Amino acid sequence: MLGAAAFLALGLLTQQSQAAPVGAAAPADGPRDTAVSAPRAIPVPKSPHAISENPRFRLSSQDGTEESGPAAAPTTATTGKTAKQSPLAAADGCGDLSGVINATGGALVQQLKDLPQITCTYPLFNLTGENARKTFREAQMVTVANALRADSAGYAGDNRSSTGQLVMFLRAGYYVQDNNADAVGDYGPALAGAARGALDAFFASPRSKDITDANGAILNEVVTLIDSTHEAGRYAGVVKWLLGAYDGTWPGQMNLAMQHVEWVVGNGFKARNDERGWRAALKADPAILDTWAGFVTRNGGQLNRLDVVSNVGRFLGHALDIPELREQVRPLLRDLINRYPNVGPTAPLTMNLGWATRQYDRGNCAAYAICDLGQRVLPAILPLQHTCTPGLKIRAQDMSPGQLASTCTSLVAQDAYFHRIIGDDGPVPDDVNTDLEVVAFDDYTQYALYAWAIYDIDVDNGGMYEEGNPAVPGNQARFIAHEASWLRPDFQIWNLNHEYTHYLDGRYNMYGDFEAGMTTPTIWWVEGIAENISYGYLGERNTAAIAEAGKQTYRLSELFDTVYGQDEDPQVNSDRVYRWGWLAVRYMLQKHPADVQTVLGKYRTGDWAGARGFLKQTIGTTYDADFATWLTTTCATDGCGPLPDALTTTPAPLCTLGDPRQFDQNCRRDGLTAAAGNYSYHFVYLPTGVKQLTITSSGGTGNADLYYGGGSWATTGSYQAKSTNAGNGETLTIDNPPSGWVYFSLAAAQDFTGVSLSTQSE
Repeated sequence: MLGAAAFLALGLLTQQSQAAPVGAAAPADGPRDTAVSAPRAIPVPKSPHAISENPRFRLSSQDGTEESGPAAAPTTATTGKTAKQSPLAAADGCGDLSGVINATGGALVQQLKDLPQITCTYPLFNLTGENARKTFREAQMVTVANALRADSAGYAGDNRSSTGQLVMFLRAGYYVQDNNADAVGDYGPALAGAARGALDAFFASPRSKDITDANGAILNEVVTLIDSTHEAGRYAGVVKWLLGAYDGTWPGQMNLAMQHVEWVVGNGFKARNDERGWRAALKADPAILDTWAGFVTRNGGQLNRLDVVSNVGRFLGHALDIPELREQVRPLLRDLINRYPNVGPTAPLTMNLGWATRQYDRGNCAAYAICDLGQRVLPAILPLQHTCTPGLKIRAQDMSPGQLASTCTSLVAQDAYFHRIIGDDGPVPDDVNTDLEVVAFDDYTQYALYAWAIYDIDVDNGGMYEEGNPAVPGNQARFIAHEASWLRPDFQIWNLNHEYTHYLDGRYNMYGDFEAGMTTPTIWWVEGIAENISYGYLGERNTAAIAEAGKQTYRLSELFDTVYGQDEDPQVNSDRVYRWGWLAVRYMLQKHPADVQTVLGKYRTGDWAGARGFLKQTIGTTYDADFATWLTTTCATDGCGPLPDALTTTPAPLCTLGDPRQFDQNCRRDGLTAAAGNYSYHFVYLPTGVKQLTITSSGGTGNADLYYGGGSWATTGSYQAKSTNAGNGETLTIDNPPSGWVYFSLAAAQDFTGVSLSTQSE
């Protein structure tokens, strides 16, 4: 699914400690290098091009296979066969593999050596079940490892003795066992010792260092075998030789061997408890670090995004995670980060190294002369600035005028939809978050490379909404996103409407900042309403959530406990947060709107404990059985049913009169707008006998105040009644109004847009 370009920036992503996206919790080495913690943020569901939350990460032109998987592959491009063909079938120019699968001892070794070429082993990577057990049980692997050791004593620098077939058998065995351990069985000390003996013997051969394609065809697979055997530390000297010897004149197969060093060092750093010995090896021979830096500077002319120098060079930054080496690493990184441009072809190297300083040496940006890195790259990376409304702006890397306009229209129109569903009375107390900035990087790669430096956020996600402190005047709420490049030529900002719902929800439903709302589990609502509003507003069917409903995975009472990063499996986390959040909120909005209003009443005042008590004690498990029935009936037959309108009252119908200023007795008008100091004027004709007229405004952005003028136009200087709260939630009730034409207006205390205005007479 992932194209090569998608791997440009994946090296920025963290190890498992950062896999659960709970937001940016601490200051970074960047433009805001202060002692104040960065505001907590809401992560965006991952896009198809975002890195998995699995602790593996890459910045590479290589594929994303499991750590012991084939590098360049036993793939259809080489064999000309489909991956699902019988493992015994003949590859092009090869006999079938039944002899390999059924042989043991010396016969197995001979069967491998009789294969006419290395690629004949590729179908072995697809073995499963009993075939996998027979072929790759430990005794078989030991036999072949011992044969490789014996063969290496006379290695001639090419494949004349079928050395490559032995190597590939071992690689396939580790790969298959890694993915089918139950079938193959465990690997223990016998294989570990035999594999070390084989690798030791191969690298002891003088011809293993030949700079030729013939040797490279074998060497690149043996380097990958280092990774498969988890022996990075033992062969640190091999890595050092490759780093020190490599130059741009190496032939293709030798170049591939250098590329596979990326897997050795990358997985070496990530191994828990240094089980691969890589960190210990660097501490034992820190000169490797100088060789590593020299590898980059000596080959700096090759830096061109997906080049081997960028791919391997960026991992030097991870040596900062070894405290004993930091003093040595710091000047090396400072030189590399500032030697090459932070934009353009060299950015994957420099920005990844910069990210490593943030991750592993936080608070010490001055040591690398990059405290202003975000400010430096901002103008070049996000040059476009566009104003939709005074309270809504876009900053983008590359959007056309039409794309900017369509994005503005989508967001402004969503306001009325949100308020129609929620039925709120305006912003929560102390919320002055009237301004939102939408930041759009050109694709996920650009987002991952630069967003961490410019905005001090984590990037192992599909974007980030930062609410900041909504009680501070001038606070800048910001949604940091990227275009959905995989949908081109269609234009879409990934999860735009989902994240805009977070802004609206935070302003109209959730008191305080995001961190305050996380003091108790509120994710069921926060993510669930964002999913419901975005799917509903766009008129899209949430097929993934509907499919989940049939699985009956969770009780409703369990979903009230949802938090980010609840399960080790990232897909389970994603399903529970987003899909099951959608289901829980959908059910509650349909079946128990009064309960939702009770909960929101507490959320809106910051009574998190009160809301939690209502959900877990008052409701408790009461609705679990009905929720289960709803999942299997309404979701199965009606796509989980429609998203109902307002939680409080049925909204007034839209006005039908042609003059946009005029109201029927009971109707509403949406999308009203006026600039600061101006008015949106309106009037309604009341027959004799009306006892009460209620005028209500809600939704939108900015600050619109409501004025009533009776029989004359209503202004701030001439009125009979007014409602002037902060925001746009205003209500006037006029008892015994006169018959005939009466006038009212929305006065713009600040620019406002997207406001709804309704009248109700009795």
